Amino acid sequence: LRAVTGAETHRWRTGLNEFDFVLGGGIVPGSMVLVGGEPGIGKSTLLLQVAARLEQSAHATLYVSGEESALQVKLRADRLAEQAGGVALLTETSLETILATAMQPRDDGRRIECLVVDSIQTVHTELLEGAPGNVGQVRECAARLMRFAKESGTAVFVIGHVTKGGGIAGPKTLEHIVD
Repeated sequence: LRAVTGAETHRWRTGLNEFDFVLGGGIVPGSMVLVGGEPGIGKSTLLLQVAARLEQSAHATLYVSGEESALQVKLRADRLAEQAGGVALLTETSLETILATAMQPRDDGRRIECLVVDSIQTVHTELLEGAPGNVGQVRECAARLMRFAKESGTAVFVIGHVTKGGGIAGPKTLEHIVD
């Protein structure tokens, strides 16, 4: 460890004190965070609010919705006190398309610094057979998103659904893949 050089990365604060506190003082670039909870508890709303605040702080953000249409996401954004109009939106479930979009500079020339995936259970990769949400798909998609976060320095947030038993839906390894 003595040979490792570099300084601690500056964390991005959202101004949502409890959210920043849970993340140890803010968002770490290159990290991957799993946000889990029961349906309807506000995971999508919270992360859309975070995306809006990051965008307002000049951190280009891409919000990917695999569950809702663009109109549904816009209606949610309109209910927020935040101005979310600058957040890039992609309604997609193909991991390959999501990653390709996240790697491309936006129309304004900025690179994506934060990626929100809503939700991991809807995403699939063409490299594996099987429906989105199955164990192999969730594991592989999460692993590739983690690799993307580490290699690009992009902060990645992944929404995960909780089962009736209270666990994150999908493989138990999903909880261990994320930071």
